[in-house]
Amino acid sequence: MTALLADPVSEVVAAAERLLERRTGAPVTLVDPVDLGGSGRTVVLRVRCAANPFSLPRTLVIKQVRELSEVAHARSVAVYPEETFSGGDALPGEVADTAFLREAVSYQFATALATDSRPGPSLIAYDLPERLLILTDLGDATPIARLLQRPDEAAVTNSLMALAQSMGRMHAATVGREEDFTALLRRSGVGHLGNVVADQVATTIPDVPDLLERDLGVATRPEVAQIAQRATTLFSGGRHRAFSPSDLCPDNIIVNDDGVRFLDYEWGGFRDATLDLAYALISFPGCLCSFELSTQRAQAMIEAWRAEVVGMWPQLADDRTLYSRLLDAQLVWVWLSTLWFLPEDHARIAAVREHQLSAPRSTALVARWRALGDFAERAQVSVVADHARETTERLTDLFG
Repeated sequence: MTALLADPVSEVVAAAERLLERRTGAPVTLVDPVDLGGSGRTVVLRVRCAANPFSLPRTLVIKQVRELSEVAHARSVAVYPEETFSGGDALPGEVADTAFLREAVSYQFATALATDSRPGPSLIAYDLPERLLILTDLGDATPIARLLQRPDEAAVTNSLMALAQSMGRMHAATVGREEDFTALLRRSGVGHLGNVVADQVATTIPDVPDLLERDLGVATRPEVAQIAQRATTLFSGGRHRAFSPSDLCPDNIIVNDDGVRFLDYEWGGFRDATLDLAYALISFPGCLCSFELSTQRAQAMIEAWRAEVVGMWPQLADDRTLYSRLLDAQLVWVWLSTLWFLPEDHARIAAVREHQLSAPRSTALVARWRALGDFAERAQVSVVADHARETTERLTDLFG
């Protein structure tokens, strides 16, 4: 991290000072901006409050969402195709505005939780015209991707368990609060879009069997297609709904003295909580990354997550119930990941290859299908296990 002097940084700092002055009623001076590494479409800075008349924190984090570049928009669509807004071609500015509003609402919601239940930083202020957020500073932290690359296998397992445990705490703290979140969305003007994520998943999942047949020669049995279609409802309904930041890729997960923390709430919302755990179990399918997740590690993560949520959802104490839901979630994620990355869309692939766990497309897809097959065998759902094994073999043949 290095101090920055570029004009865009000065503009962001000045906008943040104006926002805080309107919020506090007195001038606020922010100094020593430090780049925390935005995504290319965002500027993220840590600043120090030099003049602090109303007991603001000593340091703050400023995030400004800018117009999406072509590559950044490609990455966003790869991770969340719903950003095309129900099949239309949303302009980058429209995507940025919607993403900003949803993120501001998500941070408002999370900030209203008890302090020890907040999944990430708290919201200090936001400015819609400037697409500007001012957040509490989580301090020096380590990206979880770096922790997952350590040679100490026990330490890596502990990090994965801590990740699953933090997910579970977030889910348990937000069960039953969807109406509060929806009310905030309505007031922000985002609510009229409906559940865009769920709509787009339901629309695109039926395309996967044709893709598998065309590119791999894999015929999808009707029973598998039915399970995948059933799994799409996890995004819109289900008995285990809780808040999720939604974009739980490694770049958005850090570890500090308080534990695992989640960043980037641009697509935050309520959905079935098993989708988040399955997202990690299947190696973050919205990105092209891969890490070793043995059966033992996966089981440790499942138990760490279950320990946090079983008090809210006692039915998940039953292995058959939990494994069935997790298998559905993993199947829909693997199908979506294949839909996004099996076609040779070079812009989309390049846009998600900028993080520490990056892996070749072949490595990531084969690993995800193999993990799905292993889990389906443990869940004793042979039709999904057979489907995953055949697809793994065809992918291996395709990529050599």
